[in-house]
Amino acid sequence: MENNLIQLSQQDQVLVLRINRVDKKNALTAAMYEALTAALDQAIEDADVRAVVITGDERCFTAGNDIVDFMANPLVDTNSPVMRFLRALSTFPKPLVAAVNGVAVGIGTTLLLHCDLVYAGEGTRFSLPFVDLGLVAEGASSLLLPRLVGQRKAAELLLLAEPFDAATAAQMGLVNRVLPPAEVEPFALAQAQKLAAKAPSALQLTKALMQRPLEDAIADAIAVEAYHFAAQLRSPEAQEALQAFIEKRKPRFS
Repeated sequence: MENNLIQLSQQDQVLVLRINRVDKKNALTAAMYEALTAALDQAIEDADVRAVVITGDERCFTAGNDIVDFMANPLVDTNSPVMRFLRALSTFPKPLVAAVNGVAVGIGTTLLLHCDLVYAGEGTRFSLPFVDLGLVAEGASSLLLPRLVGQRKAAELLLLAEPFDAATAAQMGLVNRVLPPAEVEPFALAQAQKLAAKAPSALQLTKALMQRPLEDAIADAIAVEAYHFAAQLRSPEAQEALQAFIEKRKPRFS
């Protein structure tokens, strides 16, 4: 796994996927997306894996895409690493639990919409800065976020793109429970182990039944968002916003 930036470990029948690039706030590269996708695909086939926990560490979940790497490996088609990851995540049939601390930016927040259980540490900051980067939402968040929090709140989160805290995330239903940072991962693991001890086929069928009404809509939303995301990525405003991010200045939109 790309210099151990995605770490895999197994505790009983729970697979833990750990984003391990703390010096870069766990910013995700194309190779890291490929490693995450491969791990999810392998977990489907492994009967000894009955639940998965995705986490970072107490300082950081993920700051989203590594902008420099992303500009070098842009989302150009449906076979790009990030698109394969989103499809694997959104269709993953086994219970998926997230343990979130620190920052959860962009896809670090949108991927949580595909998790079955989400636990966050006090002080966690979530943000959806797509518009500020001249881009559009991804991961079917334009569908799932309004459904979860309501149209007006989703507009506030996606259009104003202002960060929000863990208590707000819990109030909106994005997070199941807020805990002290040191307790987040152990609690998430304990919950995943509870799930792993249950009848596996009944568990997966129940998840599938809950997902069934939106299954086609999610796949369509991911594809449509990706089309507009790729087009927007080539736009002058996105190029200006991304360059401004790298240069640590405010973008100048004409």
